Amino acid sequence: MGNYLMHTDEDLVSLLKQDQVGAFETIYARYWDKLFDSAYKRLQNTAICEEIIQDLFVKLWEKRFVLNLTTGLKNYLYTAVKYKVIDHYRKELLQNTFASASKHNPDMDNATEDSIFLNDLKKHLEGIINTLPPKCRNVYELSRLQHKSNKEIAVILNISEKTVEWHLTKALQHIRLAVGDMLVLLVFFLLK
Repeated sequence: MGNYLMHTDEDLVSLLKQDQVGAFETIYARYWDKLFDSAYKRLQNTAICEEIIQDLFVKLWEKRFVLNLTTGLKNYLYTAVKYKVIDHYRKELLQNTFASASKHNPDMDNATEDSIFLNDLKKHLEGIINTLPPKCRNVYELSRLQHKSNKEIAVILNISEKTVEWHLTKALQHIRLAVGDMLVLLVFFLLK
């Protein structure tokens, strides 16, 4: 890592794109504490902040070959932390809303409503899956519905495991975004 310390952020990003582990380690050492402090100011929870920062660096490493930083590394990292903190608050709000709703009506039997909601959610999810590109949908269905490993999928479809991972990542991102919109509507419905 020593020979990377004098490099600028721009140089480190360029070296990172060339798969230089030392560049990643230097970025990690340079920004981990600062990013943790930024998250901790908002969340006041060490474990959650550590998880957020670790996840951020994992994503940075995974996306190293396709990074396109228009605002610079520092801004990119701080913005990513900000959005991860917002996501954490959103998830927490959703959990609290569900917990509150169930406390208000503990004796109410919602079996029919729950069944209808689950069927609607299942249909919505199937619709989302059907909008995926064919290869992406095929990889997703083999992985999540037929419980095949990435290696098995690669053999079945005659593609590399990296390609399987890429298709699966794209499918999950698409589904997460689409389901996220539905969850916002659900929260709105519960708060009425």
